[in-house]
Amino acid sequence: MTVFLHLWRREMDSFFRTSIAYVVGVFFLLITGFSFWMLAAGLARGTTDGDMAGTLFGSPWFWLDMLIVTPLLTMRLFAEERRMGTLETLLASPVTETDVVLAKFAGAYSAFLLLWIPTLAYAAILKRCGAQLPPIDWGPVAAGYLGTALVGAFFLSVGLLCSLLTRHQIVAAMSCLGALGVLLSGGLLPFHAHAEKIRQISRFFSAPVHMLDFAAGVIDTRAIVWYVSATVLLLFLSVRILEARRLR
Repeated sequence: MTVFLHLWRREMDSFFRTSIAYVVGVFFLLITGFSFWMLAAGLARGTTDGDMAGTLFGSPWFWLDMLIVTPLLTMRLFAEERRMGTLETLLASPVTETDVVLAKFAGAYSAFLLLWIPTLAYAAILKRCGAQLPPIDWGPVAAGYLGTALVGAFFLSVGLLCSLLTRHQIVAAMSCLGALGVLLSGGLLPFHAHAEKIRQISRFFSAPVHMLDFAAGVIDTRAIVWYVSATVLLLFLSVRILEARRLR
């Protein structure tokens, strides 16, 4: 545990000593802030019946945030260490591959969760500015944050695996973006597939459908099991790949 905490602090320091965390934070808050500005403008004109959970977790802006934030947070995790030759030095120290993978994932995941903390104040800010928000149902909001944490963990594990497979940050970011794009495109099958059986099956793996359910306050344990299992599987594969590299 001491080794893991030391490596986790190392990752957090690398995020905040460089410009990565601040650049990601600016992009993230600009996008989420713009989505809430649009909500406030619609409410002021009386042209929308939007709510906090639906705007924050069920809109296209949410997925734009995820597609931007995930590659930026994960692209350097292993790619930069491999490029600079520090990964071999790290693995030569008394640490295990599991410690390294989990610490890097925990660092990126901690930064991801920190990005969402300011959004807790959005409702209060809109009310302070005079926006006539509908009464906030905190159940769907809490469910939306739970769904975000689950989807974020899965997406970050995809990005970590992509970073492990290359030594170039740009390649890692683009491959992560491509993988997430394929996942989200497949997640739209329940809305566009003509065959009912395909729609039913794809609903179990569709992140957009899951987030719409979470934003409505519906917590499906099957979705929780899916994201936890997929995240653990990808982290396990990352550990095995790192072990194979160490043995070569």
